[in-house]
Amino acid sequence: MAILLISAAAVLALTGTDQLIKVWASANLKGQPDRSFLKLGSFDWMHLRYLENRGAAFSMLSGSRSFLIVFPIIMISACFYILHRKGRAHRYLYIALPLVAAGGLGNLIDRIFRGGAVVDYLDFQLCNFAVFNFADICVTVGVIIMIFGILFLEHELPEAKKLKEAKRIPYARLAADAPLAGELPEAGELPLAGERALAEELPEAGERQAAETLAEAEEAAEQKAASAQPMLPEGKADAAD
Repeated sequence: MAILLISAAAVLALTGTDQLIKVWASANLKGQPDRSFLKLGSFDWMHLRYLENRGAAFSMLSGSRSFLIVFPIIMISACFYILHRKGRAHRYLYIALPLVAAGGLGNLIDRIFRGGAVVDYLDFQLCNFAVFNFADICVTVGVIIMIFGILFLEHELPEAKKLKEAKRIPYARLAADAPLAGELPEAGELPLAGERALAEELPEAGERQAAETLAEAEEAAEQKAASAQPMLPEGKADAAD
């Protein structure tokens, strides 16, 4: 949660910087000729030139105001959602996504409060390139960091990623140190095949022996009971009958 608050603070700081620069550009560059900004030797490779852009970054999608308002809102929400779900596993997102969100928010504020126009002021002179601003730079740098992270930092196997994520779950390290329940016993502890087969047959043999013993005991009891009855003479036996 703390890292998300830090990311939100970074977004607000970058957005505030973008808005302050645009206020300065509106006050000092609007209606003025181009100004030299950066020189490379004797070549002037960056100018300051005020321009109101009604498109997206670098003047793309000019005139689509509704889309250019709705899309940044979705993009900024997606940035924070991805940070919450994937930030710990992909640390470079903590740098890339706040940059993208800040750039989108900076230009979104312009489109809402400046009649749909975004203030641009950086004019690249080395080639025929669109005029852009600090918010555009944030979005571009954030996207470059994400591409770099995907290409060069996402090189681990999926199994390794799952293991790292599991170690962040409470008690996962203790569970990892515990012996596996499915470990096989030592080879010397395993019964031989013959002994195992005999052991499996013993219950059936014991049952048969117990049944035979019980039958013999019942037969012996019957014989004992028969022998214990008194023998009467034939005459008395007839009289008794």
